[in-house]
Amino acid sequence: MSKRVFLIVLDSFGIGGMPDADKFGDKGSNTLLSISKSDKFDTPNLAKLGLFNIDEVDCCNKYTSPVASFARVREASNGKDTTIGHWEIMGVESDKALPVYPNGFPKEVIEKYKKLTGKNVLCNLPYSGTDVINDYGEEHIKTGDLIVYTSADSVFQVAANEAVVPVEKLYEYCQIARDMLTGEHAVGRVIARPFIGNKKGEFQRTSNRHDYSLKPPKKTVLDYLKSAGKDVIGVGKIYDIFDGEGITEKIKTTGNTHGMQVTLELADRDFDGLAFINLVDFDMVYGHRNNVDGYANAMSEFDKQLEQLLSKLKKDDILIITADHGCDPGTPSTDHSRECVPLIIYGENIKENNNIGTITSFAHIGATVADYLGVKASADADSILNKILK
Repeated sequence: MSKRVFLIVLDSFGIGGMPDADKFGDKGSNTLLSISKSDKFDTPNLAKLGLFNIDEVDCCNKYTSPVASFARVREASNGKDTTIGHWEIMGVESDKALPVYPNGFPKEVIEKYKKLTGKNVLCNLPYSGTDVINDYGEEHIKTGDLIVYTSADSVFQVAANEAVVPVEKLYEYCQIARDMLTGEHAVGRVIARPFIGNKKGEFQRTSNRHDYSLKPPKKTVLDYLKSAGKDVIGVGKIYDIFDGEGITEKIKTTGNTHGMQVTLELADRDFDGLAFINLVDFDMVYGHRNNVDGYANAMSEFDKQLEQLLSKLKKDDILIITADHGCDPGTPSTDHSRECVPLIIYGENIKENNNIGTITSFAHIGATVADYLGVKASADADSILNKILK
């Protein structure tokens, strides 16, 4: 009999600092607490599932009798970025942090990139993605030089106006960077950032973003599922994060709302395996821009679509909701934050009002998915299926 797992990653939805948050400069960060203070925040369905009953979550009223199993999850890996977070969710912990460049990339890296692409480079500094095109967009249009920048994350980002550098050509330039950045400079992601517009104040990024991720250091749960003949459907940037490894079908999305629309369509479709969904707007549009009200409103909109999804789940389906790191919009920082994340597991076969407590690795999630789907997989943490099944 086929089983379906819907695993939704609310990108950056942290619920309070890790014990070592101070080592990452994130002491006091709490994404959920910050957005819960907004009058735009209204999540009755997440409350019913047990979000506010999770250990150490005290920003909202606890639900009397939640209908799901739930836990607080600490990250075992040394990092707070998307790539490492998702790898760990799928069973692979990372001891070594990916390289970051708070002062821009070394001269030798940029010179090599210029030689390989035949293009000059603008910026080469940590920058907001919207600010960098506003500050360098006109010079880029005039010269054709590529805008290269980074952030607090392990990323090498290349921005170009679609009228100056066609999207496919920008993708070629990013693939060159991906192939070049190995060894000590093996960043987690190379990201193509196309934009449109003719002058400062009018530039806008488009939905043609494309991520070129570092391949996971070993097989993830996705690989084991695929090898066992299961469907592994990557929605949003999941395919990019894993560089396609272990994915049987990819569905590109334009944002949170579209991502949930796709998920609702998948709930009406027969498949046997995993639908793995990333909702990126929480992080990219709101967290990194310190937009508390926007983040809160986006979570409320997700909650409305969540109600529709819950009504579509079949007897043997399970829904898992979690996150990959934090990005507290209520702090001065615009970077990711080292936070614990929620874990909510719901389905007819899942225990209700079941507080699992605090677990110490995202990898328990992937191991549990494989276990539920009857697939033997190697993961860096054990399945918790025996703690959640009725």
